[in-house]
Amino acid sequence: MLNSAGKLIYGLCFLLVVCVNNAKAEVIHSERSLYRNILVEDNGDLRCLKFNVKSTKTRQSCLLKSQPQQLVFNYTKQLLTGLLVNPEPKHILIIGLGGGTMSNTLHQLLPDSYIDNVEIDDSVIKVARQYFGFLENDQIKTYSQDGRVFVKRALLKKQEYDWIILDAFNGDYIPEHLMTKEYLEETKRLLSPQGILTANTFSSSQLYRYESATYKAVFGDYYQVSNPDNSNRIILARNSGLDENLYKELAAAEQSESITQLAIKLLAIGVEVKQLYKNIKSTATHQDWPDDSPVLTDQFSPANLLNIDVD
Repeated sequence: MLNSAGKLIYGLCFLLVVCVNNAKAEVIHSERSLYRNILVEDNGDLRCLKFNVKSTKTRQSCLLKSQPQQLVFNYTKQLLTGLLVNPEPKHILIIGLGGGTMSNTLHQLLPDSYIDNVEIDDSVIKVARQYFGFLENDQIKTYSQDGRVFVKRALLKKQEYDWIILDAFNGDYIPEHLMTKEYLEETKRLLSPQGILTANTFSSSQLYRYESATYKAVFGDYYQVSNPDNSNRIILARNSGLDENLYKELAAAEQSESITQLAIKLLAIGVEVKQLYKNIKSTATHQDWPDDSPVLTDQFSPANLLNIDVD
């Protein structure tokens, strides 16, 4: 046990470390929006968007100011596994903007594609434009709406997307109404016949098995993309379901001309296609949650789960 003097020294050392770390980062913008605290920090060449003052884990987007086309986060690289399954999506929907880096990257890779970005917070959209070079033009549109409201309205308009990316976070985790079976069913109906969906989730989340079971209830078996170096888990689901010979399917895709051309483009932004292939596993052969895991619904929400007492 530490004595009083030892505890005091330990506390002072801890405060010193915190102060040094904070001193490295310069806050260049901060505001309280209708939904959250928003900060933009510069730390040398690195610029990051955060939704929380105290934690580095709440970084939503980061870019290198000297090389803005390079992807910083591993999870953004993992999201690009969608292109291994559907290398030429014409219509893309991104729910959750952050700094707009994913939209910018996809426009760079797929200049002829149309991208719709959905973000509930007007302040986040403004920050993305001002501090992260978020690009908008005739092919790239931004909608200031709740993701679920957008999906419902898009269904009424009979819109279709070849690739839907779910990347909405509120600072702690995914908003609960964007995790349920009902929402995923609606989102699936927006996919074109050969469309795909990728979702950014956490492998360390207390909701991991519930999320996993919910996606399987809607899409059947799907791909999981993870990297041992971080806690993000990307769910990659196909509207048409997985091929029974999934590894043959992936091997065939790896040899295709479109994937070869894609590999060259991805390497330019710091992404290695071979590493992406290594990180892909199918739930048909690698299911890592119990079969009896409950499915999340609008009536059985994550908030309810976290309030359950565990003996």
